[in-house]
Amino acid sequence: MNTSPRYHGLSIALHWLMALLIIGAIGVGLSMGEMSLSPLKIKLINWHKWVGITVLGLAAVRLLWRMYARPPALPATLPAWQTGAAHAMHLLLYVLMFAIPLSGWAMSAAKGFPVVYLGLFPLPDLVAPDEALGDTLADVHSALSYGLIALLVAHVAAALKHHLIDRDDILSRMLPACRRPR
Repeated sequence: MNTSPRYHGLSIALHWLMALLIIGAIGVGLSMGEMSLSPLKIKLINWHKWVGITVLGLAAVRLLWRMYARPPALPATLPAWQTGAAHAMHLLLYVLMFAIPLSGWAMSAAKGFPVVYLGLFPLPDLVAPDEALGDTLADVHSALSYGLIALLVAHVAAALKHHLIDRDDILSRMLPACRRPR
């Protein structure tokens, strides 16, 4: 168990980098969803795929790092239900950081569109082309993404509640160079 009151600097950097990438991927995903096929849509799809694969790789790094650099303990004053909710939310966030990019990658393969990371590195197809499977995976990818949006809203709301209402250090220990609220 981490006895420090704060997360390690690498944990903080990975958290905020991934937050920006995930929010960007969600924004691009939502904006391109209803677009008609065009060069811009194809460009956005590729950017979305590249960010997704980057998130997948960073999620693996983050999970390995978390096993090494354990997070700081939650305050002992936190009610048991909040501790349980925090652990469940973090577990679900990690599951989705893997499941969403993998479902998108598999969907792309099933629809017959390879993933070429950054336009340079072709990635192996996770499944064989199959239009019906591609449609199912598109629905799965979308449902998981909306689930992630809901979890992110709850995550941010909980962090803000701790910071602004409870005035504890739950949020500040994940902020770069932040002091505890007074």
